[in-house]
Parts: sequence; structure tokens; C-alpha cells
Amino acid sequence: MKQRTFGKHGFSVSEIGFGAWAIGGSWGPQAEDDSIAALNRALDLGVNLIDTAAGYGNGRSERTIARVLRERSAGGRVFVATKTPPAPGAWPPSPYCRADERYAESYLRANIEDRLRCLECDRIDLLQLHTWTRAWNRNPTPFAALRKLQAEGKLRLIGVSTPEHDQNSVIDLMRGGWIDAVQVIYNIFDQEPAAELLEVARECGVGVIVRVPFDEGSLTGKFTEDTTFPEGDFRRAYFAGDRVPRTVRRVEAVRDDLRDTGLTLAQAALKFILAHPAVCTVIPGMRNATQAALNCAVSDLPDLTPTVLGRLRRHNWRRGVWYSGK
Repeated sequence: MKQRTFGKHGFSVSEIGFGAWAIGGSWGPQAEDDSIAALNRALDLGVNLIDTAAGYGNGRSERTIARVLRERSAGGRVFVATKTPPAPGAWPPSPYCRADERYAESYLRANIEDRLRCLECDRIDLLQLHTWTRAWNRNPTPFAALRKLQAEGKLRLIGVSTPEHDQNSVIDLMRGGWIDAVQVIYNIFDQEPAAELLEVARECGVGVIVRVPFDEGSLTGKFTEDTTFPEGDFRRAYFAGDRVPRTVRRVEAVRDDLRDTGLTLAQAALKFILAHPAVCTVIPGMRNATQAALNCAVSDLPDLTPTVLGRLRRHNWRRGVWYSGK
């Protein structure tokens, strides 16, 4: 497993990290034994960064991670990133939401104590705000509160997970020195971060975690135009209406451009992300040991050639944002 320096923070992380949303149960039924097997297999293969959140099964994902790390106490150091959501209200936050209400210091302190309990630790490696709005950039009080908690030893690093509708809203936060890390959507279909966000992160020494590498599963190539998702699966709303057949047609065009490479769609999707020098780690979801092994193996594959990279860049899809709500 190759490693990359995490921004300016003086340590390295595995370029393939563990995305722990699915093991919280938001992608349909998930057996605990499969989750534990996936985590152990990934760690055995060199993964040393796990990303989770309070909202992934109401702490279930965090508790499963804590259990595995406790049972592997003799193993190497693992960097765990988690997320605190805003207090109840509009998601994403509207321009009229107030930062001191959605992320009040008292709320942040209480939520972070919950994260520490679920993760069974005394300090969180990376605490990320789970969403944001450009409306708060002029006075980002939540990050001032998090800096206090950092000074108290509760947090190692502070970050933000970009709002899907306006990922560039975090650029001012990076330039202002408010955050140590950013988690961003970047993949073969969604290439907008390459315009500015990723370069600003590199200039500012901000660690970059890339999520949604497979476009919520479509870029694995497993979907057909008749694919449906069960109740309780996040993708049922994400791919509502005619989105599945539209996406499948786009995926087949990507597959055509890979026919002479020997790469699967999933391998190419991860290698495309890792081709950008600002990326520190990419966090595909891993629901079982087989998925963990397949994702981790991509680190050992050769880099994409400039020709293949150029082909994949042509698949940038300006489709707007597909929300999970109505």
C-alpha cells in the first residue's frame, strides 16, 4: 500500500482509505460480521485511515470501528476521521441558517463527547463538520470553537466535508487557515474540484480526502438500466426517476475508453482520483472483505498514462447535484 503525506501535518496516510458509511447500515442491510471482516482485511493490507461519521447508523459505524481497533490493539497506528452534523434543520444549511445555532459551541462540545465515547478514544484524529454553507464564511465561528477543543487536546486536526451543492464554498476556509483537512467529492463524472479547490488545498497544505469515488456505486459498472434499490438504501433517492438509465449509458461510454487498458471501471475510477497530486487519500466504501481486498489492490497498479487520463477527463458530467431528498 502506497502512502502519501497528509497536507502539511507531518505524517503519511494510505492512499486508499476505508469509507465507513455503508457499514453503518445506510446502504441497505449490513451484517456486523461482514463489517468487521472488511475492516480487518483493509487494515491487514495497509490501510491506516478510516473515515466515518456520527450519522452513519447513529454511531453504529463508529462503534464497529472502535471494536475492531480495540481487538487489534497490538497493531499499528490508525488515523480515524469522523464528522459532526449540524443541529437539526435544513440540509444543506440554507443561506438564512445561523452558524451559532446550527454549530453552537455547546452543541459541538456535547456531540464531540459522543464521538469520543463511540470511538472509545481520548482524542479524535480528525473532526470534520459534516456540511457547510458559504453564508458562514465571513464569520466561521464553529471553527473558532473547534480550535478551542483542539487546544484542549480533544481534537488533533479540524476539517470540513464539502456541501455537495457548493463545494467551492470551502476555498475561503482553506485560504483563511481555518481548516487542516477537507473532504471533497471528486470522480470521473464530478471533476469540478480540479478547477480550483484541489490546487488551493495543495497551496495551503490542507489534507485532501476524496469521497464518492464510484459515484455512489455506478462507476463500479454493476448497475443496469433496470437496477433498483431497497427501502433504507441511500441510493434509492440518489438514483430516483430516470437517473439509473442515464447514468448507465454514461458508464458504458467510460468502459469503452478503457477497453485497451486492462483496467476495470472501479480500478480506473480510483486511479483517476489518485492521479491528482493534491489528493492524499481516497475512501471507497468497503462492505466486506472481498471489496476491501479489491480496493486496496489498486494501490499496486501502475499509474494511468497521460493518454488514458485525457480520455477520462472527457467524461466530466455537468449534471448539477442529485440530492437525496424529494
